[in-house]
Amino acid sequence: MDCSNSNGRSKRLLDLAQRLRLYKPPIFPEDILDDVMEDKVVSEVSYSESTTSMPQNTEEFRYKRAAVLICIFEGDAGDLRVLLTKRSSMLSTYSGEVALPGGKAEEGDKDDKDTAKREAMEEIGLDPELVDVVTVLEPFFSKYLMRVVPVIGILHDKKAFKPVLNPAEVEAVFDAPLEMFLKDQKRSEEKMQWMGENYLIHLFDYEMEMEHKKFLIWGLTAGILIRAASVVYQRPPAFMEQNPKFKLPRDLTV
Repeated sequence: MDCSNSNGRSKRLLDLAQRLRLYKPPIFPEDILDDVMEDKVVSEVSYSESTTSMPQNTEEFRYKRAAVLICIFEGDAGDLRVLLTKRSSMLSTYSGEVALPGGKAEEGDKDDKDTAKREAMEEIGLDPELVDVVTVLEPFFSKYLMRVVPVIGILHDKKAFKPVLNPAEVEAVFDAPLEMFLKDQKRSEEKMQWMGENYLIHLFDYEMEMEHKKFLIWGLTAGILIRAASVVYQRPPAFMEQNPKFKLPRDLTV
């Protein structure tokens, strides 16, 4: 059965793009973020194995903006897959770890979508024209005061993507099935505590059998992909997430 339209695009991806354009992330006003930072409470999803001392100057609590690209395409077997990178071992932070393409916002970026596409182009040579951005998810926060917005984009023509890696930032690019982040398979968890909140970090072991390569996808990246998969597949994961929550001012609700 032919599942493509006259332009050669996958009907499944077209339908997914149409549905995701209607998705509206939970409202999270910028002024609430400022209140949270001033109250010295950080992280809706704070994934790190260590804690750091908090700055005393209130101005230092201003969050930094970043965005990552969740680039989804249809695999040869008809499954939905997502592009991932392995960070360069030369980087000073999170070296050698698996991440989504993305990074900090720059002055010329119009919005989070712009940031995510620009960073993907710089890191792995993904032409922004190939990516059909359909929605954004609610922001994730780390205790390092980084506000990370996941941007979901559809790559309709995977064959048109010819990776060009920036060796200073990326060691490898690969893809994984998006649905794996909803399954309780090859997954482990670690209990953590931050600012009195108990939470779990999730670790997924992924093996590319043909290439005999193994990757560990964990922490913030895993948390974002769990959320993305839940939105795309319209169901919760088969395991408990237990994310820490923002401690909002009493008269504010989200």
